[in-house]
Order: sequence, then structure tokens, then C-alpha cells
Amino acid sequence: MKICIVGQGYIGLPTAALFAKNGCEVLGVDVNEEIVDKLNQGIAHIEEPGITEAISNAVEKGHYHASLKPEEGDTFIITVPTPYVKEDLSCDLSYVISACQSILPVLNKGNVVIIESTIAPMSTDEIIKPIFENEGFVIGEDLFLAHCPERVLPGQIMEELVNNNRIVGGITEECSRKAADVYRTFVEGEIIETEAKTAELSKCMENTFRDVNIALANELAKIGAEIGVNALDVIEMANKHPRVNIHSPGPGVGGHCLAIDPYFIYAKAPETAKIIKLARDTNNSMPGFVIENTGKILSKLDADAEKISVFGVAYKGNTDDARESPAFEIITGLKAAGYEIAIHDPHFDNPDYFDFDEATKDSSLVLILTDHDQFKDLDYERLSKNMKSKIIFDTKNIIKEVPDDITLINYGNLYKYNK
Repeated sequence: MKICIVGQGYIGLPTAALFAKNGCEVLGVDVNEEIVDKLNQGIAHIEEPGITEAISNAVEKGHYHASLKPEEGDTFIITVPTPYVKEDLSCDLSYVISACQSILPVLNKGNVVIIESTIAPMSTDEIIKPIFENEGFVIGEDLFLAHCPERVLPGQIMEELVNNNRIVGGITEECSRKAADVYRTFVEGEIIETEAKTAELSKCMENTFRDVNIALANELAKIGAEIGVNALDVIEMANKHPRVNIHSPGPGVGGHCLAIDPYFIYAKAPETAKIIKLARDTNNSMPGFVIENTGKILSKLDADAEKISVFGVAYKGNTDDARESPAFEIITGLKAAGYEIAIHDPHFDNPDYFDFDEATKDSSLVLILTDHDQFKDLDYERLSKNMKSKIIFDTKNIIKEVPDDITLINYGNLYKYNK
């Protein structure tokens, strides 16, 4: 089976690697010429366990190559981004539409077309299907169209693509069956066949569920800071109830899923999806909450504070995934407030970022925005020597204990410093 995958990012590339590993001939298509060149040398451009070795082996064995343009194949999989339209918060399908149009010249009767990109409910039926029907294809008879959303966690993508259950939503039952057969090449989890619109809403709701629950935790952190209660203690105690699982609060929600997908539902039913929108607003307010409280902390503890060491820009710990990361809004806000910002993130090779010592030299505060393992047990001796004021504001609540000469502030004791 020859598979053409349009989009070689965090989902498309691991998907390509797994199909190639299981004997398929795979073409990875991307608009970025530099990425295509690297992939053809067996060099992965994303940080993900197992991906570099998998792509290198696939290229070496001739099972994978990358290109700027699609070629004829048996199955076409679309894995391009779907941002939201800021004016009305609807799903921006422009990349998906462009990708679908790009494969039209090489489509043949009997091909399977799968949309993996997260899209708003009814998008496959109302917008994507007509693209192929206008070319004379009869969906379900001579072209088989389905929406099969990914459901993976960065840092575990290669494993979860294989083991997680998979939803396959076809335009017709035959479309679902054909698409499901494609994934049986490597998926060991349950493959659930359904309608396209059900698959679309299911994926959006999975991420909306998580976003709403994170918003509840973030709101609790704000309440604790306002009324003088340790929010982290509240979470720990409440979670001892057998049917309660409050999430951990943080600096905001990032990533290409949780920070975007809920809007796709809201835009379809804005008068009804009120909880969804309120949760999004709550999570979007967290960078401002961090900026405000960072200023309050420094005004109390160091009147001459000028430099802040920002630890982490990735939205997800132990990855280099910074899509929609709240760290950037926080950094921008702190710079606007007049602070010098030194960014340290060991998962990025960026000339504008600093190593540990450079980032903390003469700093008044370390602001932790990402839960990398490297930040959970810092070199406190070096930190004490480097810093002007020995303060850590841990917005990810990952540090449990520090030496006596260092002040640790998190969402548990923030109320003591925010008045």
C-alpha cells in the first residue's frame, strides 16, 4: 500500500514513520523545503521519542521519502493545522482545503482520503466532501472519505498512535470500513467505526472536557489567592474523595488541541456552549494572572528587581512543542512591564535563549512556566550563587522543597505575596 501524508508535523511525521515501519511505501508531503530536505536525509525536525530512529530507518530501507508535492497512491491522509478564526472563533479550514485541492491531480478511483486534522462538526460533510464531488467522484462508491482524528500526547506519540483506540468516521459505512482497514496496518487499539460528524464532535469534546476541567483548577487557584487559602492543599484533600479528580492549575493552556478545539464547538452553537466559552476565557486569563502576580511578588521582595529568568517556553513538559504556549504572552507582558527577560529551555536550540548560568545571573526571580524534568530538581547551589534575589515562582507546582535561603512561591502560598 502506498500512502501519501500531507503535513509532516507533530502528527503527520510519526504517522508516516509507523506506516513505513509496517511495510508501506510512504510519501511525506510538506510545504517547507528545508523540512523536506532534512527528512530525505533521515533527519526528523521535531523532538519526539523514537521518531528520529524511525524516520532514519525508513529512509534507509526506501520505505519513506518526502516531497513538496503529492504523488499517486492508494491512501491520502491530511494532517495539516487547523487554527481558529479570531473574529468568530470558527475553525479555519483553509489549510485542509488547500491540502485536499493539492491531491486532486493525483487522485484515482478507489482511493481512500482521510482527514486527521481536527475540524469542526459537519466540516467533512459540508465543506470537504464537495471538493471531491465537484471533480466527479462519488463518495462511498469510487472514493472513500473519512475523518479519523488523532488522540495522542506529545512525548508519547509513537506509542499512543499504536496503542490508543481510534475513531474512524466515514461519510458512508463503506468509507468507514475502508479507512479502518488502513489503520489496522499498525493500530493495536480498538478501531471504532462511526459517522464523520460524530467523529468530529467526539474529538472536539475530548479536548473540551480537559479544557473545562483545567479551567476549574485555574479558577480555584485564583480564588485561593484572593481569599487566602492554599489552593494546592484544597486540591490534594478534595482529590481524596473517591469520585473527585481536580486537575493541577498552571500558567494557561497551550498546544494545538486544548487551546483551540473548544472554539470549534462554541462557534457552531454560541448561544448554547456557554460553559465551553467561559472555560476558554478562564484559561486565557491565566497569563495575565501570572504577569500581575509576578509584579506583586517582585515589588514586595526586591524593589530593585530588573531581571526575570523564565524557565520553559514549551507548553508541554519534556518536549519542544511551543504551539499556543502561554509562555509567550507572559514573556511579552513582562517585557512590556519593563523587566529584562532571560529565557532558559533545554529542549530548544535557540540563539536567543540562555543556558542555566547565563539565565540566572543577577536575576531577581526564576519563573517556571513548563514542567520539564530538569526543573523539578534544580541545582540550588548554583542558583544561589547566580541570583540577585533567591526567589522561585513555580506556576506548574512541580518543586516540592527548596533550601532555606530560597523563597518558593506557587499557587499554594501565592496569597501571601499578592496583596
